[in-house]
Amino acid sequence: MPRDSDSEIERVFREEFGRAVAVLVRSFGDIDIAEDAVQEAFIVAARRWPESGLPPGPAGWIITTARRRAIDRLRGDSARADRHARAALMHAERTPIDEGRVHDDRLRLIFTCCHPALAPDVQVALTLRLLGGLSTVEIARAFIVPEATMAQRIVRAKHKIRDAGIPYRVPAETELPERLIGVLAVVYLIFNEGYVATSGAHLGRSNLCAEAIRLGRFLAELMPDEPEVLGLLALMLLIHSRQRARTTSGGELVLLADQDRSMWDPSLITEGQAIVRDCLRRNQPGPYQIQAAINAVHSEARTAAGTDWGQILQLYEQLLAVNPTPVVALNRAVALAQVRGAVVALAEIDTLDLGEYYLFHAVRADLLSRLARDEEARGAYATAIELTSNAVERAFLERAGSSLPV
Repeated sequence: MPRDSDSEIERVFREEFGRAVAVLVRSFGDIDIAEDAVQEAFIVAARRWPESGLPPGPAGWIITTARRRAIDRLRGDSARADRHARAALMHAERTPIDEGRVHDDRLRLIFTCCHPALAPDVQVALTLRLLGGLSTVEIARAFIVPEATMAQRIVRAKHKIRDAGIPYRVPAETELPERLIGVLAVVYLIFNEGYVATSGAHLGRSNLCAEAIRLGRFLAELMPDEPEVLGLLALMLLIHSRQRARTTSGGELVLLADQDRSMWDPSLITEGQAIVRDCLRRNQPGPYQIQAAINAVHSEARTAAGTDWGQILQLYEQLLAVNPTPVVALNRAVALAQVRGAVVALAEIDTLDLGEYYLFHAVRADLLSRLARDEEARGAYATAIELTSNAVERAFLERAGSSLPV
């Protein structure tokens, strides 16, 4: 194999880990057994493939090797009167590998990871672990918690799935809309944590954005007739297209209005806009599709001054109608300021109950500064800074506050 064999194995791992785990979960009826077996198979691959080269079907090789290793281990355990091992072995013997069912296996696994009986942070961790193949160390680092804490969460979640009998299945048609909302929320939460990290020295974590987009593509492949799945994928692509322009070479935050649009990724914009057009033809609008449309309008403007804020405001009106939350109202107020001025927007914002949300105070500070109400603006910036844990955002707010006339 060429010298870049490690990167090839890494690519196969990222692309096929979740698929292999999903197949083995159906075969053995146990997440731990499936995950351990797939990890062992990749260890074997890392030893053999650099010399022998990638097999014609890497995914099939991993699944077959993992299944054999799991069966060998379970036979040894069952000989020692391990009832759990005997049950898993009997399940595997009754459930032969069927590559044609991989589509359903992966879909079942993501709905299991995102089951509402599990806490949201655990849903995120399990999704990244089992479908993304991220290590416990990587997940813990991304969410700024100790590795031991994250490991404990994942173990408890697996035990809860087993002990509570959480079903490994795609929800029934009547359950699907509600359950799908939860799955999409988990993927978007992963993306948002990558786009703006909750805390830490960096603005975001691009690896999490990439992982969320990969999961979004995976869902779009499995559920091509669900418009909100497509809407979420388009939304993430369009937002991520601006990644390189969001910070200076020194790592300072650059607002959308000040970004160098030549640095935006045209391929992601083209793909995202095409998906938005497809969603519009379906005419089944939902929150993710509308947010994607808003970002499509931004992506069409060659300059900040050329942004069609009137259309964006109309889209926010639609979004507020289907998703009437204070955060959506805050975002609508930002568009309202561009169309009808800071006075009108500030009056709208001051009706919102978002006192613990740092962006509420940041937006309010900006509007106050536009109205030359500098003392109030300084106070709003100070509150926003106090509520911000991300060092890059905090530094931006500090600069904005200090630039106000004394």
